[in-house]
Amino acid sequence: MSRPTVAEPTGIDTGGADRPEARRAAERLAHRTPLWTLAEKVRPEHCALVVIDVQNEFCAPGGMMDCEGLPLDAVEAMARRIPATIDAARAAGATVVFVRNTYSTGDNHYLSDVWLEQATRRRAGSYTLREVCAEGSFGWRFFEGIEPLAGEPVVTKHRFGAFHATDLDVILRSKGVRTVVFVGVASNVCVETSAREAFLRDYYVVFTSDGTAAYDDESHRNTLAVIDRYFGEVVPVADVEAAWGAASVDPAGPNR
Repeated sequence: MSRPTVAEPTGIDTGGADRPEARRAAERLAHRTPLWTLAEKVRPEHCALVVIDVQNEFCAPGGMMDCEGLPLDAVEAMARRIPATIDAARAAGATVVFVRNTYSTGDNHYLSDVWLEQATRRRAGSYTLREVCAEGSFGWRFFEGIEPLAGEPVVTKHRFGAFHATDLDVILRSKGVRTVVFVGVASNVCVETSAREAFLRDYYVVFTSDGTAAYDDESHRNTLAVIDRYFGEVVPVADVEAAWGAASVDPAGPNR
């Protein structure tokens, strides 16, 4: 499955930061200097890589999405690509946070009637006839090669958004994070929801075009276009990794 590296042009004049008068106005209005460039945004001292839901349920044969009959090619390729991105973040000194789902429990702590009604209509037995992300199960575990190191935060969520009813915001703000770089799955569901939540909490959003994936190319492309237009900057992982590499060589940079 082909994967675009940037959001496709919409043909709409977005009035971007290349307009000097708009930039000057933004700098006059803002109470702190905006971070204009990717290099500024992903400075390791104020940047976090957030790894969304790279669990077997969503990426591996035998997991939920496989059982629902969806193709895994794109998400498996993403899951095998991002360990290098995680290593690059660690080497640069950026914060790395892992996010995972826990859904099914023996006495059902988390699945509401609303969730179960939606699942019954659209999810081919997931959540109802098959447990999903039950703690300790194969599906709940991270995909092969995705492994938090000792001391790295692991945030557990029970809905699509990584900020919803979790301590992710507290973790990021306690570490002085200004920018969140997103990798993971699915780009059009949990990653997009989390990116929107981050922007609404006044984090800079960097959404990686090939460090995220969906189960069909159209959904992925649409998400990249929406994020690029309204919520953040869309770039390939290589650009982020290069910026981290440069920051490691030359630690001088803007303050938090």
